[in-house]
Amino acid sequence: MDKFGMHSQTEQLHARHIGTGNADTTKHQWLTNQHRDTLSHYVADNSMATYISIVEGESTVRTKFNMLQRMRQPCGPPPAQIAED
Repeated sequence: MDKFGMHSQTEQLHARHIGTGNADTTKHQWLTNQHRDTLSHYVADNSMATYISIVEGESTVRTKFNMLQRMRQPCGPPPAQIAED
């Protein structure tokens, strides 16, 4: 495989899957994507959501709702951008 073909494949991967990141992705953006992917998996998997709801002592619906609420800013607000001159 040549260098161009490898570059083309990585560009296609990044275009299809936003969470894969690129050279301009910040640490906060990458961590946010990871946390959102994890939370969405927990919400979609009923047995995992049931397990978490039993551990937390909440109903399954309340647990899913709480996880959906956490998906807004799972790692807190983004850090302040430093202006470049």
